[in-house]
Amino acid sequence: MSQAYILTLSCPDRRGLVHAVSGFLLECGSNIEEAAQYNDHATGLFFMRVQFASEAALADLHKGLTDFAPTLQMQWSLHPTTQAMRTILMVSKEGHCLNDLLFRWKIGVLPIDIRAIVSNHREFYQLAASYNIAFHHIPVTADTKPQAEAKLWELVQHESAELVVLARYMQVLSNDMCRKLSGKAINIHHSFLPSFKGAKPYYQANERGVKLIGATAHYVTADLDEGPIIEQDVARVDHSKSVEDFTAIGRDTESQVLARAVKWHSEHRVLLNGHKTVIFK
Repeated sequence: MSQAYILTLSCPDRRGLVHAVSGFLLECGSNIEEAAQYNDHATGLFFMRVQFASEAALADLHKGLTDFAPTLQMQWSLHPTTQAMRTILMVSKEGHCLNDLLFRWKIGVLPIDIRAIVSNHREFYQLAASYNIAFHHIPVTADTKPQAEAKLWELVQHESAELVVLARYMQVLSNDMCRKLSGKAINIHHSFLPSFKGAKPYYQANERGVKLIGATAHYVTADLDEGPIIEQDVARVDHSKSVEDFTAIGRDTESQVLARAVKWHSEHRVLLNGHKTVIFK
């Protein structure tokens, strides 16, 4: 029986790349069901995402790609579509993004396999239990941060997690942890930075009379809140909105932006392009 796969790739741009990839898949007895490509003229790189059905085994496709890719200087990844992405969610005291992701996962609109919820507080252990998901309380202080991150990394490895979502997790990860999670950790935050830093940003924004409330989802890097952006959105506000309105609108925007970023990543639609991303929606 045929199996559906998703192939993503990037390589230096040249003539005939689409033909070459299509020809390789044809030789493997595959049928292309969906394809998208992008040529970045600024960097000279070519990006492609192909969903295809094949009777070939995953191991055989891997072997074929391992032989084929070097001829085009190609970086690639291959995933069966039936394989939900193993994911760990992290949260602190604000649970709107966590609750939104859990509900979307429960109704089947997020192709992820939530293996655990991690928090530096205990507020959401009952929420985790209501979804029958393991809850790990890992307190973090300045003195215990190395030990806490060691526990987190042990959990990531134990669960073979392919994605870690910082769903309003308010602890800064160390440079070492950022490197370990490179390309597979997503963060969400309001888009007032760098204007309104620190506590109560929506209060600060309300006092300044801002007209737009935004949110940004991006990959985690050692450069705080400056990783490659996956998704952003804004909502308009005006003088009639209270601080509570600002906060509620901001939470809704954050939840929606993060959910889209997680969905696109888990469907292998996001390819890294230096400090930017290519997203095949």
